[in-house]
Amino acid sequence: MHITAAVLRAADGPYRLEDVDLAEPGPGEVRVRIVGAGLCHTDLLPRVPEFMANPPIITGHEGAGIVEALGEGVADLAPGDHVVLSFDSCRSCANCVSGHPAYCETFFPRNLTGLDLTGGSAVRDADGQPVASRWFGQSSFATHSVVAARNVVKVDPELPLELLGPLGCGVQTGAGSILVALGVEAGSAVVVFGAGGVGLSAVMAAKVAGAATIVAVDLNAARLELARELGATHTFDGAQADLLEHLLRTTGGGAHYSLDTTGVPAVIRTAVHALRPTGTCGLVGVQQGDLVLDPTALAVGRNVMGILEGDAVPQVLIPRLIELWQQGRFPFDKLIQTFPLEEINEAEQATLKGEVVKPVLVVPSAVENQP
Repeated sequence: MHITAAVLRAADGPYRLEDVDLAEPGPGEVRVRIVGAGLCHTDLLPRVPEFMANPPIITGHEGAGIVEALGEGVADLAPGDHVVLSFDSCRSCANCVSGHPAYCETFFPRNLTGLDLTGGSAVRDADGQPVASRWFGQSSFATHSVVAARNVVKVDPELPLELLGPLGCGVQTGAGSILVALGVEAGSAVVVFGAGGVGLSAVMAAKVAGAATIVAVDLNAARLELARELGATHTFDGAQADLLEHLLRTTGGGAHYSLDTTGVPAVIRTAVHALRPTGTCGLVGVQQGDLVLDPTALAVGRNVMGILEGDAVPQVLIPRLIELWQQGRFPFDKLIQTFPLEEINEAEQATLKGEVVKPVLVVPSAVENQP
C-alpha cells in the first residue's frame, strides 16, 4: 500500500516526507496505522559514520497505533486493536525463552540495521528502490508500519494512544533498569546521571520502588527541577565542584545503585565511585568512548551492569507502567511534547538543544480517525 514516511536520505541531511510503498504483512506480522511515535536519541545513530544502519532509512522505534491488517498465523490480535510497539526479538533463543528478550542472540541485527535478518526491507521508494524499514522492528516515523506480532503490546482503546509510544523504549528502558535489571529495593539510595527521558523515567520508577534517597544529576537546571517534581529527593549540577563528595555525603557513604544514561566515560567513572561497597552501576545508552577504571574501583565488591531495554519483557512491564500512570504514580506524560510528523526535523533539533525531554510525533489524521 502507499504510505507516507519520514525518510533520512543522508547522514547529514534532513528527514523528508516521502510517498513510499509498504509491503503487506507476512506470516506472523501485522500492519499498524501509526498514531504517535516518540523520538529518541537512538534514532540519531544512522547519522553516525560507519554505524551498522545506513540511509536511506526510516527510523522511529517508539510507535503506537491501531492494527489494520493481519498476516497469516496471527491469532491474538484483530483489526482495530490499539497497540504499543516495542523492540524486536526472536522469542526462541535461550535468553528470550528465559525472560530476557532484550538480550536476544540476534538483537543487534534485528534492531539496529534497519533491515530484516535476510537483509531485506518492506518499503520501496517512488523509484522502486528499497528503503530500510525495520529499525527496531518497526520504523514508526511513518503513517503505517509492518511489525512482528510478537513485538506489540495490546492496550485499552480508552487510553490516549498518541502518548503511549515512548513506553516501548525510552520510558521502558529507564523504568525497567530500576524495577527489573537493578531490582532497586525500598529504602535504598539511587543516583541517576542524566535527566532526559530515560533518566527521568528511572527517577519515577525509583520513587515507585520506595527508594529513600533519589538523586538526579544533570547540566540542565530545568530538567533537574522536573526531576524534583517527579520524585528526586536531591539534585546536583553535573559540573559542580566536588560532585563525588556531595554524592557520597548525600547517600550516606555511597549509593546502593547508580544509573548512567549519558554514555560519557568520565560520568560513568563518577557513577561507579558514587557507589558504596557491593553497589551496582547500570549503564544504558551508547557509550561514547572507552571506559577506564582505576584498579580499586571494583575491588570492594562494586558491580557494573550493561542494560538493554531495562531487561524488560514489554508485554509485562508496559501494562504495569500504564497501571501506575493511571494511579498517578508514574506521570510519564509530563515528559512529552507533541509535534506533527511533518515537523520531525524541528523535533530533532529541539531534542539536541535540550529544549524537549521527549518529543512525540503525531499523525493527525490517525488521531482523528481513531475508532
